[in-house]
Amino acid sequence: MTGDSIIRVARADDAEALARIYAYYVEHTAITFEYEAPDAAEMNARREKILKHYPYLVAEQAGRVVGYAYAHEFYGRAAYAWSVEASIYVASDARGQGLGRKLYAALEHALCAMGVLNVNACIAVPRTADDLYLTDGSLAFHKRLGYQMVGTFHQSGCKFGRWYDVAWMEKLLGAHEEPPAAVRDFCAGRYE
Repeated sequence: MTGDSIIRVARADDAEALARIYAYYVEHTAITFEYEAPDAAEMNARREKILKHYPYLVAEQAGRVVGYAYAHEFYGRAAYAWSVEASIYVASDARGQGLGRKLYAALEHALCAMGVLNVNACIAVPRTADDLYLTDGSLAFHKRLGYQMVGTFHQSGCKFGRWYDVAWMEKLLGAHEEPPAAVRDFCAGRYE
């Protein structure tokens, strides 16, 4: 599928598409460490929870949701308010079109508007070059977008009967002034 795409805030009626996109990664890859794909109701509940404070965006082509990206709380302590963890998933048949780059650009723009300063990415890493379920594509993608390696946790997750490392990468979105300005909740109305 090719063509122009739009980036917009995820809606309740996107839940089936979100579940479909994510199910591929749960069932066929070690990109996510979930073992069972959540249904549309669960994906919608996750979307609603995230949108209370953070952006949850979708890429749409010709009326079809073909990818999504969101950010959520990095860690449940007040001092981490300026940091988030980001996630992105593009439909398996829509990869290689620049949608990931476009989604992350929109996500980072929304986060900057909120006053978020640090974006963190938790990335599963293959332990061998010939892994059947995982490549180093996500690491390379994040590096191209300006993320820097922070560290690796070794053999942190087991999926499909094999162990995977987890790398943490970060991108600083703005100046870290003292004291920092307060972070605002994501406002979908201001985004669109």
